[in-house]
Amino acid sequence: MKYLVVGLGNIGEEYEQTRHNVGFEVLDAIAKSNSVKFKDERYGAIATYKFKSRNIILLKPNTYVNLSGKAINYWMQKEKIPLSNVLVVVDDLALPFGTLRLKTKGGDAGHNGLKSIQSTLGTAAYSRLRFGIGDEFSKGRQVDFVLGRWTDEEWSALLERVKVAEDIVKAFATVGAARAMSQYNNK
Repeated sequence: MKYLVVGLGNIGEEYEQTRHNVGFEVLDAIAKSNSVKFKDERYGAIATYKFKSRNIILLKPNTYVNLSGKAINYWMQKEKIPLSNVLVVVDDLALPFGTLRLKTKGGDAGHNGLKSIQSTLGTAAYSRLRFGIGDEFSKGRQVDFVLGRWTDEEWSALLERVKVAEDIVKAFATVGAARAMSQYNNK
């Protein structure tokens, strides 16, 4: 069985360690834990590993967040992965920093990456792991906050939360979204 796990983020040094790239951070941690390296492929960087007889394909789109749907659609088609086996890791302003929520459907909440995915796939019924980045910004400063780098305090705490996100990805691929949600969403 194949799974596509997509971390949303923007490519380029100027976006490294920014809140908007938390999806990339999670996938980098998963790749490191499984001793696999990303290779540049069409529409993104890809790393593949096996976990409990599942083939897990990690995708970091190079289309920038706002066009993520194009990369996801391409890799779903190329690898013949059903929508039920796709998980998108995305930053979320509506959740307090470090909060993790797995959902099997939902709106885009104003997130351009999710808008792109929904528009390209023609549905909002795909799984996403929402990673809370908080909303500690003053009015009109949302873009600066999202594209800003983590504070030292946040970065330290982030590492532990990324580990939990890794566990959620494993659970998604092995026990399914419903059981993973009941296991992790209330923690």
